[in-house]
Amino acid sequence: MLRLDSAEYAKRRRSLMDLMSPNSIAIIPSAPVTVRNRDVEHPFRQDSDFYYLSGFAEEHSVVVLIPGRDHGEYVLFCQEKIKEQEIWTGRRVGPEAAPEVLGCDDAFPISDIDDILPGLIEGKDRIYASLGVSPEFDRQLMQWVNHIKTQVRNGATPPHEFSALDHLLHELRLIKSPAEIEVMQAAADISAEAHTRAMQVVRPGMKEYQLEAELMHIFMAAGSRWPAYPSIVGAGDNACILHYTRNDDTISDGDLILIDAGCELDYYASDITRTFPANGIFSDAQRKMYQLVLDAQYAAIEAVKPGNHWNQPHEAAVRVLTEGLVKYGLLQGDVDELIEALAYRQFYMHKTGHWLGMDVHDVGEYRIDGQWRVLEPGMVMTVEPGLYIAPDDESVEPQWRGIGIRIEDDVVVTEGGCHVLTSAVVKDVADIEALMSA
Repeated sequence: MLRLDSAEYAKRRRSLMDLMSPNSIAIIPSAPVTVRNRDVEHPFRQDSDFYYLSGFAEEHSVVVLIPGRDHGEYVLFCQEKIKEQEIWTGRRVGPEAAPEVLGCDDAFPISDIDDILPGLIEGKDRIYASLGVSPEFDRQLMQWVNHIKTQVRNGATPPHEFSALDHLLHELRLIKSPAEIEVMQAAADISAEAHTRAMQVVRPGMKEYQLEAELMHIFMAAGSRWPAYPSIVGAGDNACILHYTRNDDTISDGDLILIDAGCELDYYASDITRTFPANGIFSDAQRKMYQLVLDAQYAAIEAVKPGNHWNQPHEAAVRVLTEGLVKYGLLQGDVDELIEALAYRQFYMHKTGHWLGMDVHDVGEYRIDGQWRVLEPGMVMTVEPGLYIAPDDESVEPQWRGIGIRIEDDVVVTEGGCHVLTSAVVKDVADIEALMSA
């Protein structure tokens, strides 16, 4: 499986420490273990910020970065190697091997953190942390600081300032390196194969979850351990539910099927949506609405380029969709006035995209000082316009009711414009029908 190398993680830690103020410390805990029910746990997935800096997937761990520390700037607390526990829960790296395996300067047992970490914090002017994410860890952090405060009469110096780590770290995560984009391309290729497979095997009478099973098979067979988010497989009216994940309905002849699904590969998400007819042939009404959404997506992708701001792709999509809705009689009036009045939201109620990376809705500000952010090379985003005409919407002709369509691709901003990572799965009407008929 394609993976990032240790040099990539070392570069990230260096970049973050270069942004930190003098005489400061950053503390990043691993993700918590969460219980599914009774004594069954959810599969553990490492916190994205933690993994971004360490490449370390074990729970019950803490990364500490201390710029300028004489004995090494990267300190890791992790679980000890205890044979009796490893028999039950699997092998661990352990503090002894961590410096060689993970590139840290020092590693200590997580059980010793209460004794060691206050000494690393003492004397620092500022602590960088993601406060508010984990109340339990916030309390633990304050206990360490309060312990230092109790030693003031003995000459201890507690930190006097907390700073949000998120702002610095998430700005770094927003711009992807060539190595990151290579992994994201691999994830996109796997997901494209899965969507192609779904179009090839679908038949009226199948259950939605049977198509979901086809997606999961391709994901895992190609090296992805799990999806980047719960897969949406919505047939017929279910395609009008934006976050439909029950996936337990029967697919009927004449249904459109909306699949929003992507795999995760080495902690990087892909995110693709395709909409196609269960019987392989679009009806006239389905074809018209589908082509309208596709035209809107092409217009939005055209607007993804350096110098344009974040909202320009959305604005381009909204204009095409509104013009089409007027053309087909679903909206009446002047296009500009309808856009100003947000009339399109009756049928298109979400934005045209989001940042994509280690999280499917990835980190990064969309506005800077109140203005839409300007796009830069290395940013990765989705472009996903849609139309959702409720089955009980009596304001439109019956032929349009119950049609739900979304078309989504993953797009990286390049020096000269953009590159679509997910182009390997077809989306033009003729190409979809040809693939399904074969």
